[in-house]
Amino acid sequence: MKGFKVTRRWVMFMVLLLCFGSLAYAQRNVAVRNNLIYDLTGTPNLGVDVRVSPHWTLGLTGGYRPWPTDDKKERKWRHLLIAPELRWWPDSTFHKGYWGTNLIYSHYNVGNVKFPLGLYKDVRDHRVEGDLFAIGLFYGRSWRISRYFRMEGELGAALGYAWFKKYDCTHCGTYYGKDNKLFFIPKLTLNIVYQKVEKKPVEPIITPIDTTPPPPPVLAFHQVADNMGRAGMLQKDNPVLAHISEYRPYDRTRVLRKEKGALYVHFPLDKSTLLYDFRDNAPTLDRIVSITRQVLADSTSTVRRIQIVGLASIEGSVNHNEQLAADRGQALKKYVQQQVPQATDDLFDLANGGEAWAELRDQLNDIVEEMGASGAEADGGRRADLREAMGIIDSEPDLTRREQRLRQLNGGKTFAYIKQNLLADQRNSGYLRIYYDYVPDTAAATINQASQLLQQERYNEALTLLQGVKNDPRAWNALGVALWHTGNRSAALDSFRQAAQQGNADAKENLRMLNK
Repeated sequence: MKGFKVTRRWVMFMVLLLCFGSLAYAQRNVAVRNNLIYDLTGTPNLGVDVRVSPHWTLGLTGGYRPWPTDDKKERKWRHLLIAPELRWWPDSTFHKGYWGTNLIYSHYNVGNVKFPLGLYKDVRDHRVEGDLFAIGLFYGRSWRISRYFRMEGELGAALGYAWFKKYDCTHCGTYYGKDNKLFFIPKLTLNIVYQKVEKKPVEPIITPIDTTPPPPPVLAFHQVADNMGRAGMLQKDNPVLAHISEYRPYDRTRVLRKEKGALYVHFPLDKSTLLYDFRDNAPTLDRIVSITRQVLADSTSTVRRIQIVGLASIEGSVNHNEQLAADRGQALKKYVQQQVPQATDDLFDLANGGEAWAELRDQLNDIVEEMGASGAEADGGRRADLREAMGIIDSEPDLTRREQRLRQLNGGKTFAYIKQNLLADQRNSGYLRIYYDYVPDTAAATINQASQLLQQERYNEALTLLQGVKNDPRAWNALGVALWHTGNRSAALDSFRQAAQQGNADAKENLRMLNK
């Protein structure tokens, strides 16, 4: 075959493709496309895609370049291309990305053409005439630009097989024979696509007239906190204060150093004189005096008991230390009464803790456990010595004999360690805690009872209770709820406004909702 001849069948195929595309004009499930990059090569082309399921389309692409029609021209790129394809759309609206595969057939007569990227070197200096088949894969992306048009970009590649005759680059050049080979075809397309998108008819929205009366507003209210008086307020920042219900008498098995919130004042060695500026006594004594004064001055709370436990270290005779501990407790009591004359004797619970053996034993145990946690016998076996000291405290009931045995342990080294590191903190008046009580907050109890009735929608009963405490600002929001639901709307709004001015969050929310 010389030149480029197209039979009637090829012409009819292209006519049918054009007719099929024209029929798609009014079809929403058919798209017609043109490859703009293919157009730049001077090749008219057309593609048609038919939607066969929500995610699949079948397509057919045709391209025909008959130019140059003069067979005597050396430079030729005449060809006919037919490519059926199958696409898969993850998005069933024909938008976003898609994947595809296609089959390619082409009949061609090409010569003296230099393709980019070094492709198809046979046609640079020769003319080849033949046919090819290929199969390709590609990925594409679609962008809607109007109701009827969208753009498509595709990138892919095909692998195929070609057979051809090879000539010099002239009309009837030297014939070099037949050849065939595998080849690679890159794919880069930019399609303009026409596809009619039908607008769904807008159905008129008919809103039925609701004759049901609106439900009553859901008004906010919460129970109020019990007023525990000045003592209750001070307790938040002063753990030394405790309610009288937590009081328990002292016994010598208690380890006072582990009880949170207690305050201590310290004394010099073997002395019972309370010095204001000794160690950290000054801020502690000021705090004790300030708390006691404030609670005694409050009409809603009172001091019920000031518990003081006098202590002494284990050094010296038992009788001497017993008296020393008692004198230290008395010294602290006397100081408080001098500063706060209202603190009468009946408020004090004075206990003599004597020698602080329970405190010492607990301190030793903490040190032993800390050494054990370190995983080593610290300071040449001191942990074992201290454990032996604990054993003496647990097993020796006679306090004088107990002290002697401790002094003799390990040649006196263990007792020297105890004296240097532990006994200094036992030379103090010991534990001090203030127990208080407060006047029962009957108003809070009434308001909370009324709130329970409001939850049960027993509004008239709640209103009766709230009228009895209407002068308490904590009652104003709940009173407004009761008034609203019993029909007194004007008084309810006034009550909400008063409560909101006091900072009540529920009242502010109720006003906001009702003002809507």
